[in-house]
Amino acid sequence: MPHRIVPIKVFLADDSVLIRARVARMLGAPMTVVGQAETPQGSIDGILSTRPDVVVLDVQLEGGPGLDVMRAVRAAQPEIAFVVFSNNSGPAYRQRYLREGAVRFLDKSSEFDQLPQAVAAAPRLLPATKPQPQ
Repeated sequence: MPHRIVPIKVFLADDSVLIRARVARMLGAPMTVVGQAETPQGSIDGILSTRPDVVVLDVQLEGGPGLDVMRAVRAAQPEIAFVVFSNNSGPAYRQRYLREGAVRFLDKSSEFDQLPQAVAAAPRLLPATKPQPQ
């Protein structure tokens, strides 16, 4: 039986249209961008409606922090992995986002080329989630 590669669905949450376009171009097969947004609420709505495997998230979005997006989505859909990709990459930001559940944190200025590999690996890095009582 032939092995079929299942595409990784990716959502881009960044306030820069130029960064979103560049990231979308660099994420090749087996990744596909299923949505994009620049604001926290637009990101939350888009992520919950498209149900991506991975979200590439900036620390600062237009009108609010990316942390609000990650918290809201992880509460509703904990099986979605987050790769934080930001110029705000100081140790405090890095530690906070990783502690809140991001699987990777990359600095746009020095780790841009690592993004495709980080996104491809992200679903496997997500801790197993326990079923929630109904």
